[in-house]
Amino acid sequence: MITIIDYNAGNLTSVRRALEYLGLSCRVSADPEQVLTAERVIFPGVGHAASAMQVLRQRGLDEALRTVYTRGTPILGICLGCQIVLSHSDEGDTSCLGLIDGNCPHFSLNDPTLKIPHMGWNAVLVTRPHFIVKDFRPGDEFYFVHSYYPQPVDAQHVFAVAEYESFFPAAIGCRNLFAVQFHPEKSGEMGLSLLRNFATWDGCSQRERNASC
Repeated sequence: MITIIDYNAGNLTSVRRALEYLGLSCRVSADPEQVLTAERVIFPGVGHAASAMQVLRQRGLDEALRTVYTRGTPILGICLGCQIVLSHSDEGDTSCLGLIDGNCPHFSLNDPTLKIPHMGWNAVLVTRPHFIVKDFRPGDEFYFVHSYYPQPVDAQHVFAVAEYESFFPAAIGCRNLFAVQFHPEKSGEMGLSLLRNFATWDGCSQRERNASC
């Protein structure tokens, strides 16, 4: 059973429909107890980082996420759920979950033809191998909608990048956590491939679980 976390950050229906299309059992829940008993967790979201963190704290979902992360439960973050697994976001100058050390800065662009938010299809380039992105090929495109992006302190936590004037992290991870800035549920067959891989990903070994992020 995959639990999709509901913290008033939207986009839950699209994620659930994509999983159901793949024949994967899932539920949407705002209950931290259901998160704690989940076999796998998807942490999606669109919206404002500070507001999202406020809801997570009010519902006790922040501590539930930290607990399942420590236990080694496979977790997939999507969009906002990719940003607030880091320790801080410049959006609202807010402290986040701190599962991976890093910050989420706002795009700072010099090209006046490029708009913020970054919205639409963009190629994603894998920079480090990972089971979840094993099917990605150079030139494969995925759907993005965001004004901020994840920036881990340690480059070893970056698994793929995309380019919007300059390169930025598009997929990050550590141990049993993998997170993408784009929306796999809106990215056609390659997005479905990512979700399918997540559903069979073992997460990490005990040694990796004890490693620091």
